[in-house]
Amino acid sequence: MTDHHADRPHDVRAFFGPRAADWDTKFPGDGPAFTWGVAALGLQEGDRVLDAGCGTGRALPALRAAVGPRGTVLGVDLTPEMLREAERAGRDRYAGLLLADVTRLPLPDGALDAVFAAGLISHLTDLADGLAELARTVRPGGRLALFHPIGRAALAARQGRRITPDDLRAEPHLRPVLAGSGWDLIRYVDEDPRYLALAVRQG
Repeated sequence: MTDHHADRPHDVRAFFGPRAADWDTKFPGDGPAFTWGVAALGLQEGDRVLDAGCGTGRALPALRAAVGPRGTVLGVDLTPEMLREAERAGRDRYAGLLLADVTRLPLPDGALDAVFAAGLISHLTDLADGLAELARTVRPGGRLALFHPIGRAALAARQGRRITPDDLRAEPHLRPVLAGSGWDLIRYVDEDPRYLALAVRQG
């Protein structure tokens, strides 16, 4: 599905850039949900994990704790202001931070054991292509967590709207797109306090 954005990098930066400075204070209660979402990935000591669209890096401490000092944690985001806020919060202690587009990652094939992606789906111009690029960088059997700190209905209510039938995060839409992009959906949770689509890399 292609949305109306003609220039995704410009539009994403235009949206998130002005919001970066107060992003964490706007959603102060999201921490436990992020910890739960990272735990759902089932990371092991020494794993290599990417936080795709890491924003201010709220998941990075939990990711580092999960993989330990021998593991690799990389946070990638398209918006410089978000990465600066991550550094200001000291979260660069937990991960390497990289300014890059998650749909064109500067990583070799199969370099990762897992990807954590919070709130990413709605900002991908082409969902299938974006998911396929994440699959490219993950070894067969590796995992992907598509996460949001609140569920679809709660998010819609927060934004003053209702869930629409074409919602990309709904399981009937997401499962076939994942399957066609190199992933098998193995767990789906959509509750008011959290959203998770957990998938395993095919192959």
